[in-house]
Amino acid sequence: MMIQPQRSPQQAETLALRLAERATAALIDEARLTPKPGLVDGRGSGAHQDLTLALMERSAYSLQPTFYALALHSWLRPADIALRQQVGELGRTGEAQMMAATQGVNTHRGAIWALGLLVSGVAMLGGRATAQAICHSAAALANLPDDRAPRSFSKGLRATQRYRVPGAREEAQQAFPHIARLALPQLHRSRAAGATEAEARIDALMAIMTSLSDTCVLSRAGLPGLQAMQQGALQVLTAGGCGTPEGRQALARLDADMLQMNASPGGAADLLAATLFLDGICLPTD
Repeated sequence: MMIQPQRSPQQAETLALRLAERATAALIDEARLTPKPGLVDGRGSGAHQDLTLALMERSAYSLQPTFYALALHSWLRPADIALRQQVGELGRTGEAQMMAATQGVNTHRGAIWALGLLVSGVAMLGGRATAQAICHSAAALANLPDDRAPRSFSKGLRATQRYRVPGAREEAQQAFPHIARLALPQLHRSRAAGATEAEARIDALMAIMTSLSDTCVLSRAGLPGLQAMQQGALQVLTAGGCGTPEGRQALARLDADMLQMNASPGGAADLLAATLFLDGICLPTD
């Protein structure tokens, strides 16, 4: 989808709706992608006891109004404290709507952060930009303080502090390097090499998992789980990706390891959804 720069209120609303639909579709595409190691997919619930594919899809649809509001309120605005606080408030409202839709199950909290910032980043640029420009626009917001944010500590934040690793906040503040430098290039390489779309997307997930300090995995399985995830994903790509017999075998081993350790790379899944969103709306790289 190519989005042209537009400036009237009606055109801004049209763009906001398209971005919201694309962000929601990216969440659903990520959830349905199969097979994903330790994650909810078309086969089942992975390492989760409280998640199903139907629940993930219901959660995604519940967030479409939030993405619409983020795009509309960010339209052609600069990164400043006022916008940062508004984005934060809209994100928290969206999280409450998500939790209501899922009856209290955290399905997409991390995705609200990543995708919400990127949706705002696109709108700030008028809807037409490269992935790199969008990531930097989102980072400009992420680096601003939100004094209205609650002071509670999430599992992810506790994991970053315990293991002294970067988390979702730092990923956004650094302009999403796992998306711009790893996932999108791998997605394009795998497509060019003849992989199916599903295979290319799983390869992009593997690229993220090779180096991400996934706090979902750390919270569930500690450093051994994180090392197993990173090494296993690297083995898939080293074997030529999941489009090769060797790559599929490595992917199956990684899946078995994640399930045995009760580890689910939810942070990587959030970034894959964000990757698919950018892939669908951004301009080609110069």
